[in-house]
Amino acid sequence: MSHVILLTDAHEAPAYELIEALRAAGVKTLIEGLREVEVEVALAKQQKREGVHDAEGPPPLAVLYEVVPGADMVELHTAIDHAKAFWPGAPLVACRRQTNGYQSHNLRSLDGGTLKRLGFAAIADKSAQLPALLREIEGHGNSGELRLPELIHEPVETTPSSLPPKIKFTHLRAAFELVCSLHFSGDQSGAANTALAGLADLIKADRWAIYLFSESKGFEGSTLEAIAVRKAGQEHRTEDDWGRLLNAEPDLPIGSETKAAKRAAAGMGTIKRKERGQFVVAVPLICGERILGVIEGIREGAAAYAFKKTDVALLDSLALPIASALANAVRIAEAERLSQTDDLTKLHNARYLRQFLLNEIRRARRYGTSVAALFLDLDDFKQINDEYGHLVGSHVLMEMAAVILSSIRDTDAVAR
Repeated sequence: MSHVILLTDAHEAPAYELIEALRAAGVKTLIEGLREVEVEVALAKQQKREGVHDAEGPPPLAVLYEVVPGADMVELHTAIDHAKAFWPGAPLVACRRQTNGYQSHNLRSLDGGTLKRLGFAAIADKSAQLPALLREIEGHGNSGELRLPELIHEPVETTPSSLPPKIKFTHLRAAFELVCSLHFSGDQSGAANTALAGLADLIKADRWAIYLFSESKGFEGSTLEAIAVRKAGQEHRTEDDWGRLLNAEPDLPIGSETKAAKRAAAGMGTIKRKERGQFVVAVPLICGERILGVIEGIREGAAAYAFKKTDVALLDSLALPIASALANAVRIAEAERLSQTDDLTKLHNARYLRQFLLNEIRRARRYGTSVAALFLDLDDFKQINDEYGHLVGSHVLMEMAAVILSSIRDTDAVAR
C-alpha cells in the first residue's frame, strides 16, 4: 500500500488511536503540519501554473485530516486548500476524532453532508475504519490517478442540512413563517413560545416543550428547565394557566423531561423512542459549538402513534433557527441591560433614568398621583478620593449602591 499524508494543525497533535490504526495496518504515514500554509499554498499554485512538479516520489494514496468536534471552519478550508494545492490527485478523507466527557457533550460535530460539500471525498467515523477504507481507495486507482468508488458508506446524518425533500407545500410555507416569526422575538420566553406555536401547527403532538440548561451551575451539575410548554388545544389559556404565569410558576417542574430529552441534551443526537407508553422525539438545540437545551415532543394515549421520519427531519431542520433565536434573545437582553447599567455600581444609568421618569410622569398625570425623585450626594467624597485614592472611592460608591438597593421597593429605581 502506498503512503498517506496526515495533515495536522499547528496546535493539535494527531490522536494516538489514529496513528496506531495506521501503524497496525502497515500504512506508511507522513505527518504534515499546517503552518504558514497561506504562503505555501500560494507557492504551490504558482508552481502548478508554471508547470513545475514535485519529483520526490509517487503521489500519496490519500490525504487524511482529523476533524475535531467544534472544528474551526477557517481551519478546515485551509486544510482543504493545502491538500488540493500540494496533492491534487489524492482524495481528501476526514477522520472524526472521538471525544469523551465535557467536550463531547458541549461541542458540535459537523455532519457528513457538510464535510462532503466542503471537499472531503469520504468520512471515517472511527480510526478502525481507515485501513479498510484505504484499501478500497487503493483498489479503485486508475493509471496513477486515484478515484473513490461510487458507494462509500458513511454514518447516517442526525442533523440534516436542509428541509426534507417530501415536505408538503403548506408545511414548507408554515416552516418559513415560523423561522421568520422568530426574528421578532425579543426575549427567550417569547422566542420559545413562538417556536412551539409554529411546531404545533406543523407536527401534531399532545405536548411540546423546550428545555434549556440552567445558567446557575456548570454543565456537569446543570439541570434542564422548561422555558416553554405547549399542550394540544392550548390556543386559549385557562385561569390556572394565567395564575402560573403571574406567579412565575413553570408548567413543568424540574425533572419532568423524558430520558430521550436527557440523552439528546447530553450530545447523543436526535432521539426517537417509546417511553412509558408514550412516543417521544427529542432534538438538541445547538448554536455554534454549544448545546443550549432540547426540544421535546410527546404523543400519548390509546390513539398515539410514532413520529414519522419526515416529522423528525423537519424538526431537525427547524432546531437550528430556533436555537439561534434563543441565543440571540440572550445577547439582545444582555446588550440592552449593559446599555442601561452603570459599569461600576451596577445601578441604572442616566439613560434608563430619563425613560423611567418620563413613563412615571405620564402615569402620574393619567391617574392624578405624584412622583418623587430624590437626589443623593455623598458629603466630602472628593476628600476620600484625594486621601485614599480613586480605587477606594470606587469601593465607597459600590458600598453605597448596595445600601440604597437594600432599602427601596420593587417599584422604585436607583440610577447613578
